[in-house]
Amino acid sequence: MKGAMARHGNKLNLFLFFISLAIVIKAAHTSQLHDRVVALPGQPQVSFSQYSGYVTVNEGHGRALFYWLIESSSQPDKKPLVLWLNGGPGCSSIAYGASEEIGPFFINKTGSSLYLNKHSWNKEANLLFLESPVGVGFSYTNTSSDLKHAGDERTAQDVLIFLNRWILRFPQYKYRDFYMSGESYAGHYVPQVAKKVHDYNKAYSKPFIKLKGFIVGNAVTDSHYDSIGTVTYWWSHAMISDHSYHTILSLCDFKSSNTSDACNRAIGYAMNKEFGNIDQYSIYTPTCPAATTNSTRLTRLKKSLLRRRVYGYDPCSENYAEKYYNRPDVQKAMHANVTRISYNWTACSDVLFKNWKDSDFTMLPTYKELIDAGLRIWVFSGDTDSVVPVTATRFSLSHLNLTVKTRWYPWYSGGQVAGWTEVYKGLTFATVRAAGHEVPLFQPKRAFSLFQAFLAGKELPKS
Repeated sequence: MKGAMARHGNKLNLFLFFISLAIVIKAAHTSQLHDRVVALPGQPQVSFSQYSGYVTVNEGHGRALFYWLIESSSQPDKKPLVLWLNGGPGCSSIAYGASEEIGPFFINKTGSSLYLNKHSWNKEANLLFLESPVGVGFSYTNTSSDLKHAGDERTAQDVLIFLNRWILRFPQYKYRDFYMSGESYAGHYVPQVAKKVHDYNKAYSKPFIKLKGFIVGNAVTDSHYDSIGTVTYWWSHAMISDHSYHTILSLCDFKSSNTSDACNRAIGYAMNKEFGNIDQYSIYTPTCPAATTNSTRLTRLKKSLLRRRVYGYDPCSENYAEKYYNRPDVQKAMHANVTRISYNWTACSDVLFKNWKDSDFTMLPTYKELIDAGLRIWVFSGDTDSVVPVTATRFSLSHLNLTVKTRWYPWYSGGQVAGWTEVYKGLTFATVRAAGHEVPLFQPKRAFSLFQAFLAGKELPKS
């Protein structure tokens, strides 16, 4: 009798389990349908699916992050998921990564229509663009103090919460190979989130975020070595005088997070008097005429130190993004700006940048931990960027003291030298020739080849 009752109870529990599972699946399907982007205004016809919307990461404060998922143009159910983060801190992954670097659509000059990027990374992966932290782009908070107390730790924690909740909405991505990518201050975001995910996964026997590795470009890595490498780049590329070079190195203690007034003045003189009107993100290409009177980027460069390109490059492309994403019909199509914020969508948030409260001085210990964890880690540098230049990255990575597996060699794309690379035990470093700060924008074909090799786990081609 007891055995029969036990079997009956087991059947009932199993029945309830499948009922609960069906409810969860139905809820996820409903949420996906709500986030489905049928088509963006001015978009060419495509075969892949898109979704965008909000995921709440803190109910008490009302913090919600905005995402845009662009599925792969072929076999999306078999391709990995790649999370892309832009830096700043305070800059939009929608404005930069999605709209002028690796996404499938670029924006025309008038902001009226989109055209296809033939080197889009969604040919190889499902791309998840996230506007992070709150206050960036369409991401928002109902607690204004959040914007004045942003920093590395909370940003990484919010992204971890986002990923867990987003995958519940998109359960087809459970246990899918997962990678992260980004550039600039995402040199902090990406490894910090990777560590959060890694630590989270260690606490569970079968974690559903299958983190495999990350690839970052022109990445802020270590304040001390990055700063020395940046000033060295300025001098070695004839951007500053011998006098300014020696003065900065003698007056600035880059081992400290606090800088003296004398150091600030020396750097300010070099940037204001000796640089000239150049695009510091791409020192050999034209500047955007509309940006010559805008001091926002100059201020950001000065502050970030103290703690764009080839044929076809348009230095004003971020302006087109601001035109397009402020259109009400675009926002409606993307399920964005649902709280009707009182200010315009911008590519970067100065409020966040000016109020950034915590920033790790160095990411090198995090790199060491993630290398030991067996993650696939690639770091690349466009070699015409003076903001986070190749010398800065090389100086920083050299202090990991990694064992060389494959010595320095030129790598090729399209029959030309695309850059140089060295493979270490646990990390691959590569340069991209004639590319500025946003490598896929300046050298889309070379960046795509780099991404393909990274996903395949292969060394870059020697011929």
